[in-house]
Amino acid sequence: MSEYIDVFKRTEIKYYLTGEKYKMLQDFLSEYARVDDYGKTRINNIYFDTPDYRMIRTSLDKPVYKEKLRLRTYGETNDFTNAFIEIKKKYDGIVYKRRVAGPYRRAYDYLINGGRPLDDSQISREIEGLKQLYEEMIPAMTICYDRIAMIGLYDPALRITFDTNIRWDKESTDLRRVNNGNIIVKDGDYLMEIKVADAMPLFLARKLSELEIFPVSFSKYGRAYMDMTGIYEMSGIIEANDASHGISNDRVRINTDINKDKNSEREVMAYA
Repeated sequence: MSEYIDVFKRTEIKYYLTGEKYKMLQDFLSEYARVDDYGKTRINNIYFDTPDYRMIRTSLDKPVYKEKLRLRTYGETNDFTNAFIEIKKKYDGIVYKRRVAGPYRRAYDYLINGGRPLDDSQISREIEGLKQLYEEMIPAMTICYDRIAMIGLYDPALRITFDTNIRWDKESTDLRRVNNGNIIVKDGDYLMEIKVADAMPLFLARKLSELEIFPVSFSKYGRAYMDMTGIYEMSGIIEANDASHGISNDRVRINTDINKDKNSEREVMAYA
């Protein structure tokens, strides 16, 4: 099994980009970041939830604390592909991700068929506790997408990802057999995430402002749930917000609170 980081704590800020703005930003970023060693990667996920989708319905209410459980692989998946069981938590705007790794067949068997945990670590015990908290947890849907990930040239803690071809599927919940699914982000557009330890570099904040690229609230699983149920009137899945910026020395700290005033929101129509 290859080395991997099993615990993350960071701020993740999302942006919705048209193909034109994606190109302009890429031209700029080439001076500050590079595409990581994996290049363009296919990311496959199974999201787990209760039969009545209690976890995602709670998340859509924008609580201070929320959590998700998913099984993730990269690229083509078979029984022996390295897979990650992940708990993704968000508290007061900060994302905490904890995960364990093992062969896909064993991870799948544990989560779906009641097999043995991948190991006896503290993280595995947390995963088991989450399964017990949400009784009758089932594989709710698959969400797959293509990702280009960039890492800072001067600050390796800076990560920028661009996701496209984002699709969900309710019928196939086995990553060894992924269907095309239903598209979320229209062809040629991207969901960008900037991942930082606690603050965004000033050079990047200034460029985003210049290009009029604003933070959005976008949950892939939440958007897929709305797509599946046809509930489009709910707020908070994709909406642009004017984040407050407080400049301190050479960096900008991001206020991740959601602007509740609907009259001041820039609605981003990504539902085509």
